[in-house]
Amino acid sequence: MLTGLNHITITVSNLKTSLDFYCDLLGCELWVTWDKGAYLALGDVWLCLSLGKVSPSSDYSHIAFNIAAEDFTTFSKTLLDNGVGLWQQNSSEGDSLYIYDPDHHKLEIHSGSLQSRLKSLQQQPYSGLTWYKSV
Repeated sequence: MLTGLNHITITVSNLKTSLDFYCDLLGCELWVTWDKGAYLALGDVWLCLSLGKVSPSSDYSHIAFNIAAEDFTTFSKTLLDNGVGLWQQNSSEGDSLYIYDPDHHKLEIHSGSLQSRLKSLQQQPYSGLTWYKSV
């Protein structure tokens, strides 16, 4: 039986540029590097940067990172001051900043949780929403 998320692998075109972004700007912890990759950690999630031909998604698929609500504004300003690009504006519950990494992978910095999102759906349900568990 599955017990959780193990790791996320992201293909990158330039390892140094991506390490600068993920470690220096986002705060990931660098564990090891090799010619074609690196292992980083962010909380309990292990990230692998793998050097290769990049093909970012053009759909809504993205990776969302947690941030405490009290840190959101300062952290967002730091990213924007460093020229990090945005791919959309937030229109859902909780503070979110939708950013691109150096290879145009879509990321989100989000201060909410599944429970806060579910509670917001009680007030403003999505079209066709069906509940399978109670909040």
